[in-house]
Amino acid sequence: MKVFLMAIGAHPDDVELGCAGTIYNHIRKGQEVAIVDLTEGELGSRGSVATRYAEAEAARKILQVAHRYNLQMADGFFEHSRENVLKLVQIIRKHKPDVLLANAPTDRHPDHGRAGQLIRDAAFLSGLRKIETELDGVAQEAWRPKRVFNYIQDKFIEPDFIVDISESMDIKMQSVVAYGSQFFSKEHESDPVTYISTDAYLNKVRNRAEQLGSRIGVAYGEGFISEFSIGVKDLDQFLYPKLS
Repeated sequence: MKVFLMAIGAHPDDVELGCAGTIYNHIRKGQEVAIVDLTEGELGSRGSVATRYAEAEAARKILQVAHRYNLQMADGFFEHSRENVLKLVQIIRKHKPDVLLANAPTDRHPDHGRAGQLIRDAAFLSGLRKIETELDGVAQEAWRPKRVFNYIQDKFIEPDFIVDISESMDIKMQSVVAYGSQFFSKEHESDPVTYISTDAYLNKVRNRAEQLGSRIGVAYGEGFISEFSIGVKDLDQFLYPKLS
């Protein structure tokens, strides 16, 4: 099943934090979306692998994402290896996304930058016909996404463009708090306190979206980094959103 957009994250919840609003924008337009988690988040201080799977599924339903996968790479220790690249190539070729969203190129968590590069390389190599893969015993055709963008995570990176997520912000936050074991929730008050488990962290997520939105004259935004120059058809496109 071809999708328009595939969002990939090193850990369950990376995608929700970084680009869930953008994902839901496209779902609202009727476009198919897939999410891929590289690891099970097994090194997280709170919750368990089983909990993370349940939370990821709950977030998928909130966002109405059609497909979600976990490639079961080693949390904290996955490598830029042939095996891991080919796992990504297989899933890219299966769904043939036009746009791929990847982890930030550098961030507080070392897995994020490493994942960002792994995803970019897999996206390129997926387009090489001489790299042969198969799925369920059937040979796959080469496929290269038209664009790969990195979403911004904990560390602020100056975005190359900002997506208006004002109409999707509530759904984004619902998908984030679906990870109750990781973020602030009454149910997990007795669990170890971590950097992301305080109520202040959720406020930070919302405040970041407000700051990015204010740059383009809207309520909320998500920022992305692009290796390519962003083109427009005409100057009228610079008038969106219309500033008061």
